[in-house]
Amino acid sequence: MALTKSKLIDTIAERSRLPRKRAEKVVNAIFDAMSDALIHGNRIEMRGFGSFSVKHYDPYVGRNPRTGDEVDVPSKRAIKFKVGKELRQGVNLTD
Repeated sequence: MALTKSKLIDTIAERSRLPRKRAEKVVNAIFDAMSDALIHGNRIEMRGFGSFSVKHYDPYVGRNPRTGDEVDVPSKRAIKFKVGKELRQGVNLTD
């Protein structure tokens, strides 16, 4: 079962005894702040959970697997997540 944004909002509302609308504003504010940080190239670190960072990939010449022709692949940035120690251990305990 996936934890959707809607289910996350419901969980936060229930656990913190907040109205659902207020919990939705909290979740949206957190996601907006995280998005803004990553867009501006900043790192996000949450102890015990993990860290998000932006990794830059230089352009390179690749190959089309069907034809073998060379293809110019442009530079790009991707989001990288590194899991925190406590979360990794918790996931490993639930086998």
